[in-house]
Amino acid sequence: MGGTSIKIIGVIPARGGSKGVPGKNIHPLAGRPLIAYTIELGMQCSLITDVVLTTEDEKIREIAIECGAQAPFLRPSELATDTALAVPTVQHAVQEMEKIKEGNYDYVIMLQPTSPLKTTDDLTNALKQLIKSDADSIISVVDVDNWHPMKMKKFKDGALVDYDEPPVEMPPRQSLPSVYIVNGAIYATKRDVLMERNSFKGSKCLGYIMPFERSVNIDTEADFLVAEYYINKR
Repeated sequence: MGGTSIKIIGVIPARGGSKGVPGKNIHPLAGRPLIAYTIELGMQCSLITDVVLTTEDEKIREIAIECGAQAPFLRPSELATDTALAVPTVQHAVQEMEKIKEGNYDYVIMLQPTSPLKTTDDLTNALKQLIKSDADSIISVVDVDNWHPMKMKKFKDGALVDYDEPPVEMPPRQSLPSVYIVNGAIYATKRDVLMERNSFKGSKCLGYIMPFERSVNIDTEADFLVAEYYINKR
């Protein structure tokens, strides 16, 4: 894989514990374990040199290896709690793989299994955009659509007030400036930004815009139904 001298590691974080849906990362989606979708995409992306899954769970590890991912280590338990952060988790995976491969990567792309509807084209296009730019990173986003901050409210001294004041009262959505939210599908960054600056963003971050139907982020049983609808529609 990867006919290029640029070395890119794809890291898939998939811990065992999940409060919303127990065993979420291997829960079936349209008849396949959830992690299978992201592993397959990572493997199909010709720019990614190595696809590695990081987990503390032996069963998830076995399924990942069956799906074609590398999973040569289990992550330490302190990186597998509810409160464990993404940066140290991915840093640990990169360190372990660089020891095994006896060399450093140029870029790191974190691929969350909870965003199964991203495509190989999404990964390729986002990475190409990052590599040819002077930016430190690229993160995938989706338009907030009707959840616009200028339509949101907050309470102040018991009164309902605008979160972000709109140009007119009750503006039509089409008249509002575009706002985007991170969709969780793609976080790609220069290796040294992640490892030395402890950041996925760095000082200059690009945005890779994805449509809603590829931005479903799985957290609940209902999200599985939405994702399955779009998979069947494909």
